[in-house]
Amino acid sequence: MGGGILALAGVAFATTGPAAMLAFALNGLIAMLTALSLGEMASKFPESGGTYAFSRKVLSIEAAFAVGWIVWFASIVAAMLYAVGFGYFSVLLARECIDMLGYVVPWWAMDERLVPWIAICAVCMLALGLVLKSGGGGSWANAGKVLVFGILIVGGLWSVAWQPLSQTQASLRPFFSSGAVGLFEAMGFSFIALQGFDLIAAVGGEIRNPARNIPRAMVLSLIIALLIYLPLLFVITTVGVLDGQGIADAAAENPEGIVALAARNYLGPIGYGFVLVAAVLSMFTALHANLFAASRIALAMSRDHTLPSMMSRLSPRRHTPVYAIVVTAGLISVLVIALPNVAAAGAAASLIFLITFAMAHGLAVLVRRRSAIQPPFQSPLYPAVPVLGGLACVALAAFQGVAVPSAGTIAVIWLSVGGLLFLTLFARRARLKDVSSMAANPELLRLRGNSPLVLVPIANPRNAEAMISLANTLVPAAVGRVLLQTVVVAPSSWDPDADPAPVDHSQALLRELIRASSKLDVPVETLTTVSSDPMPEIARVAKLHRCQSVLLGLSKINSDENDSPLEILLGQLESDVVVLRASGTWSLSETQKILVPVAGCGGHDYLLARLLASFSRKQKCLVTFIRVLPRAVDATEFRRAKRDLDRMAHDNVFGSSEQVVVKSDDPVDVISKASEGQLVILGVQRIGPHRKLFGQFTRKIARQTDGPLIVISRRG
Repeated sequence: MGGGILALAGVAFATTGPAAMLAFALNGLIAMLTALSLGEMASKFPESGGTYAFSRKVLSIEAAFAVGWIVWFASIVAAMLYAVGFGYFSVLLARECIDMLGYVVPWWAMDERLVPWIAICAVCMLALGLVLKSGGGGSWANAGKVLVFGILIVGGLWSVAWQPLSQTQASLRPFFSSGAVGLFEAMGFSFIALQGFDLIAAVGGEIRNPARNIPRAMVLSLIIALLIYLPLLFVITTVGVLDGQGIADAAAENPEGIVALAARNYLGPIGYGFVLVAAVLSMFTALHANLFAASRIALAMSRDHTLPSMMSRLSPRRHTPVYAIVVTAGLISVLVIALPNVAAAGAAASLIFLITFAMAHGLAVLVRRRSAIQPPFQSPLYPAVPVLGGLACVALAAFQGVAVPSAGTIAVIWLSVGGLLFLTLFARRARLKDVSSMAANPELLRLRGNSPLVLVPIANPRNAEAMISLANTLVPAAVGRVLLQTVVVAPSSWDPDADPAPVDHSQALLRELIRASSKLDVPVETLTTVSSDPMPEIARVAKLHRCQSVLLGLSKINSDENDSPLEILLGQLESDVVVLRASGTWSLSETQKILVPVAGCGGHDYLLARLLASFSRKQKCLVTFIRVLPRAVDATEFRRAKRDLDRMAHDNVFGSSEQVVVKSDDPVDVISKASEGQLVILGVQRIGPHRKLFGQFTRKIARQTDGPLIVISRRG
């Protein structure tokens, strides 16, 4: 509160005259609608990150990165603007104090180069405070600026009360100095003055009772700001200008200093001093809030690997995100010195906030429609609130892009840089994290509008329970579907009346599937087809139903021949494939240990991440990543392998894990011995785009072990 009106009141008055009051009021209405939508989502997802965190729940990880990247930038730019404003008004206040004390203003106080260094010192001081203490703080500054604004308003209203009513009325004419167009222009320029309520949602993970406090805090902060802004604008309009001069002309002559000049006109030199004090306090608290929120946005992105993982590290003593704060403060400081066009950067920040606010309204609609459990706080008058708020934000953003083309250019350049960094540095780990998150929390699939289907062809009734249980782990019934397929294998000249055996076998198998699904309490769908060759039939059904996954079962993998019927099927399927080899008595619920041999190629990482996260959702398992290196490998390569395993475990496992690197010239023997009592997960060997084999390593492991074995094949 405060920084925006001191910086933008003059621009609004110069654009539309006394109607600036209406422009701020309409902006307040739009901001209130936005606060209600943000509050609803923040109550549903009480996490730090704001609009980025909400986008990550509802949109793809690529779209969420784009939102987070530009919101982080906008918060950094806003913080930079407030830092420069703090330095500028601090210098003015120092000069005023020295002059009031009767001293000669020293030469250094007249040097404009002092402003950026004061700004950087303020950024560093606040960053240090955020490192040492997690919390918003600044209560003394908030109380101080509210007191100062209160004095300005009360003094102004007292002056209004003592001047003739005709003079007050004359100062308000013409109310629209530039018509409706000027009003909309003033709204576009000044909307950023009300930005700040969104910072509350950006630090939602550190707020007590967020479902209640976040919506209330955003709404009350806007109400308090408007209760100060609107009376202050009225006072400036009616008693803040000289006789015979309109507010539009006065603001056009000095838009930056109109509030200070107005206070001097009705309160004398002390009024000018009050404005400087209010400006210093307002810029300081706004800088603090934006630095705090921007660092938390960076923290949330880092945890999702859309920014360097280093930035997610917390101080062991104070549990504050030291690196996120330092990097954010460093970028703000660099922009203070290096950014040549501060006005264009501010316009770009305003444009970005408007776009993300419009997205927030759209996300609120999607969350309301797709959530199984509705948000604790729900905005009233749904869907009018998000629809009207979203349209208003889009209209203002469109105006901002047309009125200040450089703002759109800066936003596009920053987004292009972010896209390049994402694709080259962050994409793989970010997508792995996203896949794991969706598997561990299936509600994300619902929020993104996905309803995955897993196809489970079953020919052996003894595998029914294991296969159905595993299918339900991959795709829970609450968000997806399990389709059990039985194939009546019959020659092309088959006569069902003469040879009923295939039908009888299919009916017996179907009864077992129904029994097993009822016992496990897993809702399933069944499909029976007739074909002389079951493998192409499975591929046809998987393609026809656009299955996300296909779960296959087999009794053994011991053939030395490549291109077996099952391997040919793997090459034909365009879905993720999970092949389970297990005895009829094996139960997924009893699995406590999982062994994942790693060769270093990582061709099935996304499916592995999904599979392990799905297991962690069902039960607690210890996942062991093991890599076998030749005995002749040097220490450097050994440490690199261990580091790669540690990173893999961090990206793939939500529960307990251990990473083991072994030196041996017989990896099959090492893995076979380590697999005792564990579920082993291996990947198929990709020979080409449509050729996948189990590979000699998998075949040897299968021959030397009797325990459960899963072989995975990523789609494509």
